[in-house]
Amino acid sequence: MNEKLLILERSVRADLETIDELYESLGTPALSAADSEETRIVIAYRLHSLYAAFANAFRNIAAAFENHLNDRAGWHRELLQRMKLDLTPIRPAVIDGEAYARLDEMLRFRHFFRTAYGVPLDPERLSLALHQALGLKPMYRKQLEGFLQFVQGLQ
Repeated sequence: MNEKLLILERSVRADLETIDELYESLGTPALSAADSEETRIVIAYRLHSLYAAFANAFRNIAAAFENHLNDRAGWHRELLQRMKLDLTPIRPAVIDGEAYARLDEMLRFRHFFRTAYGVPLDPERLSLALHQALGLKPMYRKQLEGFLQFVQGLQ
């Protein structure tokens, strides 16, 4: 059994559990302009955490198959782009184009959230990120489980 692949599989499974828990805590809120800033902040924080859990899984996959990412500005986008690439015979794509588009919007929101000090959260921008995250919910597990089946086949 390949130790590196076993660690990868278990790490991604742990990330999947975290993602499930984050989706559960997020729920399916319907945002409106009447929502308080505090409500928007809680949802924004959960979306930020949700993207971070996906990124952690993707970093582990990249470390196992593509060696490394450049530690420079833009590495988050590079990481996400790599996950939609089919790198056969090294590895298949981890996510499809639709999941990529939804995660890309979540990444944009994450960047905004991390750098918007003292700026009120725009309900429309938050609603867009929330919509993309909720649209990702029914598809992410199937795609990552499919990738894990590939990993198991290599062990």
